[in-house]
Amino acid sequence: MTFAVPKKTPYEELIDLPESLTGEILNGQLYAHPRPSGKHILVASNIGAELHGPYQRGRGGPGGWWILVEPEVHFVPDQEVAVPDVAGWQKLRMPDIPEGHKFTVTPDWICEVLSPSTESIDREIKMPLYANYGVRFLWLVHPTKKRLEAFSLVDGEWVSLGAFGSGDRVSVKPFEELSFKLDYLME
Repeated sequence: MTFAVPKKTPYEELIDLPESLTGEILNGQLYAHPRPSGKHILVASNIGAELHGPYQRGRGGPGGWWILVEPEVHFVPDQEVAVPDVAGWQKLRMPDIPEGHKFTVTPDWICEVLSPSTESIDREIKMPLYANYGVRFLWLVHPTKKRLEAFSLVDGEWVSLGAFGSGDRVSVKPFEELSFKLDYLME
């Protein structure tokens, strides 16, 4: 006797990934990659820490934001799922953090920390995806090159707001009230 085995959805496959992998569904395809390296985690944590006080807590800055590390963003629930390294939402657009792990409100800002294994996905797949779903600001941080590239979404296209290197002070949208040394993010 033969019978059909039901095929798992990409989200069911994502849920079944081992904890040592991070999964995303981008353009309907499941991508899985190893958990980030220590340096990658350090840079993402430093960015979150730099922004948390002034933008989430309002200490020394305007407040009014949620700044979160590795949220599971569902642009289309269970079908288009990204896990950016750091993301931010203005509290006017998302007044409360969701009870569960799925964030269904598009972030206002996303930061991806680039690594050799994820850079092409971040640039070639995620950047257009983020533009398609209306993320307003994007930062790409390259730890080994000590570089930050900032972009703003204008008429559905990414426009450069600048590139910063080692020794530079960064003051760029959407967090232009804050000025910090790029090198501090890398240590």
